[in-house]
Amino acid sequence: MPGGGNSGHMAQYRSMDHATLAKRGFLLGVALFALGALGEITVHAFLGPVPGWTNMLLTDMEAVGILLGLFSPLVFGIVLPLVE
Repeated sequence: MPGGGNSGHMAQYRSMDHATLAKRGFLLGVALFALGALGEITVHAFLGPVPGWTNMLLTDMEAVGILLGLFSPLVFGIVLPLVE
């Protein structure tokens, strides 16, 4: 094969738009956190006591949102461009 066997894979890897992925990951994290926090406030305000799985779901949304919002810019904005 001319050009090496991995040329197709490398071209696909290098065509990633790191800035867009970092921004979208951060915004997804913010959205998850906001939905979890607002959901927790409104559910308790309007419905009162709810099952344990509902509290766990909303708390997990907040936690995943924070982690995604912090790690997306780190991974896609700093680490991956340096690895290339």
